Amino acid sequence: MQTTSYQTLAVDTDPRGVTRVTLNRPDVMNAFDETMIAELTAVFEQLATAPLTRVVVLAAAGKAFSAGADLRWMERASTQSEHANLEDARRFAYMMHVLQACLKPVVALVDGAAFGGGVGLCCACDIVIASPRAKFAVSEAKFGILPAVIGPYLTNAVGKRHALRLALTAELIDATRAAEIGLVHELAEADQLDATVDRVIACLLANGPQALAEVKQWFGQLKVGPVIEAVRERSASTIARVRCTDEAREGFAAFLGKRPAAWVRA
Repeated sequence: MQTTSYQTLAVDTDPRGVTRVTLNRPDVMNAFDETMIAELTAVFEQLATAPLTRVVVLAAAGKAFSAGADLRWMERASTQSEHANLEDARRFAYMMHVLQACLKPVVALVDGAAFGGGVGLCCACDIVIASPRAKFAVSEAKFGILPAVIGPYLTNAVGKRHALRLALTAELIDATRAAEIGLVHELAEADQLDATVDRVIACLLANGPQALAEVKQWFGQLKVGPVIEAVRERSASTIARVRCTDEAREGFAAFLGKRPAAWVRA
């Protein structure tokens, strides 16, 4: 197992190619500040092209997933100029983008509270698995601000109507309700979380690594609405290009030859 040390994160990669990124500020409910934002950005930029990483798991130390933005950081920002706040917010927005755009599948493991930007982190991940004790709140309005940066990710995850209600009310919802609206994909008891995550990881590792990157890029472009001619043409050109890749040829040959594909490890 390869392990890398950071101030606010723990990062390790196991022999399967699964990299676990653990938010590691349990004393402040894993709230993120300037340092964590910078470290998350750097880690996910590296993981996007890391040859040893096939899947990423975003987890957290302690009893909370993430309380969102560290209020001491936000208080410091409130005393700065609007220009300084803009640069600060841009770094946060870029971190969210890098997480969502990572070419490797990202699975969030939530076993505790996710508030504000913590909900945003969940929405930027591809798959969210939570325990029944997980709780969620888009809490920014309670502090006189709004979920501007995480808003697009929240809307993509649960739809505009649910996103708007969560942002307006700042209400606390449990894991069951989060699953009902699409914020969480699967619930598992706390003692079954690791087994559930491993089952999902096994599915991901059985698929072509480049195919998964193509899936993320393709679905990242799609919008809900009529399938117009331009979309049909992009879909045709995309599958035509991918069918000609070495990975696709290996996938077809493995299936027809009734053997595991080259990317499936024993």
